[in-house]
Amino acid sequence: MWHLAAGDRGGHSTSFRAAGVEWTAMTDENRPADRLRAALTAPDASSRLQAAMTAGTRPADEYAPVLVARCAVEPDFGVREMLTWALTRHDPAVTVDLLLPELESETPQARSQALHTLSKVGDPRAFRAITPALLHDEHPAVAHAAWRTAARLAPEPERPALARQLAEHLGERDRPDQRALTRALLMLGDAAGPVLEAAARSEEDPRRFHALATLRLLADPDEDVEEAFARARRS
Repeated sequence: MWHLAAGDRGGHSTSFRAAGVEWTAMTDENRPADRLRAALTAPDASSRLQAAMTAGTRPADEYAPVLVARCAVEPDFGVREMLTWALTRHDPAVTVDLLLPELESETPQARSQALHTLSKVGDPRAFRAITPALLHDEHPAVAHAAWRTAARLAPEPERPALARQLAEHLGERDRPDQRALTRALLMLGDAAGPVLEAAARSEEDPRRFHALATLRLLADPDEDVEEAFARARRS
């Protein structure tokens, strides 16, 4: 299990332990970022999670590049969430500048995790970096993260244009994808109304049903999502 060494309470060192091996990072004598990088490659997911938690508990600018790099390759969902949490504990002036280039990575997980983390950081600079290519990414995880992050960060004047971009995907893919799109459109509130009303008149059944269900949820956020889709199909 990863842990803070007793000596670190005074800010001098941090120890990580996994699989019987201990790494101690002395801020004056060694490179803590290299120790963190090694800790995040431990074979046990719980050890990697503890390493990420430690990095977030005692943030340092030099940890941020290591955490961002690990986001692109970490296989465990829980560890990825902890990496994101750790990054939110760091200075946004540092983390956002590291995350934005990841949006152009050839690795889908790098793109999706960077988007997810940017949504948690909440820095408005990220909105301009969410390109149409990300909103229409062929990888569902990337597209979902782009929809959610853009909807969360969009300035009020940009919301109608974003709603039009998102509405292009109404009726596509399977129900989890449709629910993800609906959630993003609902985040845009009234700005999504006109494009949904237009799509609700579509001759394409999947597109029309999806738009009608989302309009129902926009009018009544407490309605069950599956019930909204069922009623839309019966309308």
